[in-house]
Amino acid sequence: MAYNLTDMLWLGRVGSNAVAAVGIASYFSWLGVSLMLIGRIGAEVGVSQSLGARDKPKAELYAVNAVTLVLVLSAIYGTFTYLFAPGLVSFFHIENRTVESSAISYVRIISIGSLLYYSNPTFTGIINGTGNSKLPFRINAIGLVANVIINPVLIFGLGPFPKLGSDGSAIATVIAQSVVLGVFLATIGRGKSALGKIRLRLQMKAEYIKKIFKFGLPVALHSILFASFAVALARIIAPWGAMPIAVQSVGAQIEALSWMTAGGFSTALGVFTGQNYGAKRWDRIFKGYFTTISISGALGIVVTICFLAFGREIYTLFFHESEAIELGVRYLSILAISQFFMCVEITTGGVFNGVGKTIPPSLVGITLTGLRIPLALFLTQPQIYGVTGVWWSITLSSVLKGVVLFGWFYFWMKNHPDYQGRMKRKIEFIRIMPTRIRQDVFDTKTETGDES
Repeated sequence: MAYNLTDMLWLGRVGSNAVAAVGIASYFSWLGVSLMLIGRIGAEVGVSQSLGARDKPKAELYAVNAVTLVLVLSAIYGTFTYLFAPGLVSFFHIENRTVESSAISYVRIISIGSLLYYSNPTFTGIINGTGNSKLPFRINAIGLVANVIINPVLIFGLGPFPKLGSDGSAIATVIAQSVVLGVFLATIGRGKSALGKIRLRLQMKAEYIKKIFKFGLPVALHSILFASFAVALARIIAPWGAMPIAVQSVGAQIEALSWMTAGGFSTALGVFTGQNYGAKRWDRIFKGYFTTISISGALGIVVTICFLAFGREIYTLFFHESEAIELGVRYLSILAISQFFMCVEITTGGVFNGVGKTIPPSLVGITLTGLRIPLALFLTQPQIYGVTGVWWSITLSSVLKGVVLFGWFYFWMKNHPDYQGRMKRKIEFIRIMPTRIRQDVFDTKTETGDES
């Protein structure tokens, strides 16, 4: 989130055209990152379940095969986007030639650095799978600092460097990602993760690649389609000009405050669930879910309040044009309604991923996110909402996704044999134990996992 916000913050000083160009190009980077979720989710689930079963060699094989797979996919996707960048950008039918040419150039620069740009999330997933999210956070933070320093230098041409505008932002991103990759390789190669020293090598074993696809493909398809729907929505907005595109591009990064953070909780819950699934500790899975959903939901409420109360102040950081600021305030006020439900949906996806059931969150996400297209086409009619109809379609679908996915997991959990047995034993204890003693016993049992 901070990477993208840094780009938008500096490019906003150049003008809304530069922001719009990078916003359009970023959709194709988003598609690439979505495709690479096959490797990241496959690594997270495979490594966490293997470690839960106390099988380190198997966890290492998941890691090595996931990295190899992502390198192959990155090379293919990078080549594709470089060769077809003009055709991809032309989909938006942008009348401003400057915006169009800048977007094409940005896409091609990221494509050249695709092996660097797209492989780091998989290394993050490998270490997350061990239960250590602090280490990848620190490594990615190093890249963020590099990005913050290099961005203005290349965008504005400080010192001996030429003024590159949006191209400078793309180059800065690739350089920062190369720094992150170097630190990841050094960390894993020296055995600084919970997996110990891994001998990194190119290896694709059918058994592991198949399982990585099983774990990661539904999530990747969900994200790919999510990004594709976002591209379609941007195409619907395009006739209103570059400014609404710029406003939505910045707004999406601001909204990442909630959905990226909820994604972090989802990852943590997925790893926690995967390890306890491997150890057959269903009592901890159930408790972990409701604890995490409470934290994530509270985050969504806080973000809603901030969007409603400080929308103008937030957009003033990115734009100087009054029209863009006013449009941005409307964007955040509409999206504020959905933040709680979005956090619930994303977090619930984590517990499903942890038990290896990646289809339910993907099915709900794909179906209801796809609903945004017909909703947007209907709501953007001049006599209804106009351009803000796109944002209402996003909000309404997010509310539905949160409600439906939570309901799915809740009823699945209620019908699970381990949950039913646990509740039955609790009822029997309730009948014979005084309230105070019962609470003490249940508190102790919850912590220890003792069901006797």
